[in-house]
Amino acid sequence: MALLELKNLHVALEDGTEIVKGVDLSVDSDQVHAVMGPNGSGKSTLAYALMGHPAYVITEGQILFDGEDVTELAADERAQRGLFLAFQYPHAIPGVTVTSFLRSALNAIRKAQNDGEDDPVKIPEFRKDMLAAMDKLKVPHELARRYVNDGFSGGEKKRVEILQMAMLKPRVAVLDETDSGLDIDALKIVASGVKELVGPEMGAVLITHYQRILNYVTPDFVHVFVDGRIVEEGGPELAQRLEAEGYEAFGVNERRNGSNS
Repeated sequence: MALLELKNLHVALEDGTEIVKGVDLSVDSDQVHAVMGPNGSGKSTLAYALMGHPAYVITEGQILFDGEDVTELAADERAQRGLFLAFQYPHAIPGVTVTSFLRSALNAIRKAQNDGEDDPVKIPEFRKDMLAAMDKLKVPHELARRYVNDGFSGGEKKRVEILQMAMLKPRVAVLDETDSGLDIDALKIVASGVKELVGPEMGAVLITHYQRILNYVTPDFVHVFVDGRIVEEGGPELAQRLEAEGYEAFGVNERRNGSNS
């Protein structure tokens, strides 16, 4: 049994509009799965539904995590079990520093894993681990003192998302178009962070429109996502085919553009 399993997953908006139309997907640790699709195909809806966003309704199917049915669990309960979502457009949290945010998130997970008993990480230990992770991921130390994503560049936001992954140590990380809006230097750093973190303790789902991040992170599996469904699956060569032929090879008119990416 895979660590994360989606079985015939259907997802609709609150008004009943179906966006994800029956997805089967299995993700294990030490694996990178690339979900590639055009704008408006439902990729981001899939990511939000995986994490339990209340605006997206699972109308059919199941999400299994380590054998447990988490379909009805809230987002924080999924996070406590080891699911993580890196946003395409991370929100700013004025007044909350990156350091405070990371320590609070880590302590919430530790409390959940300790049967509801507080088990706060000691500040010196936390600071040592955070600075070591920042050095490894090439995240400037000064970002730790700033408010979360407040005035950050696109590259800084994405680096802090990768830093969250390093500190929270999820078992499966879902990265929703984390390459969006990055220059080449920031893209390389983010890709390097993903490669650094994926291993025996973590798997990843990379949701992307373009092949370019896959130049730096080689996926084990590629899934072509069109109109709410996976229409083809393969290895890294499938991403190269998409780069060469575009989504029109899969019956998609690239002039389509929607909000449910």
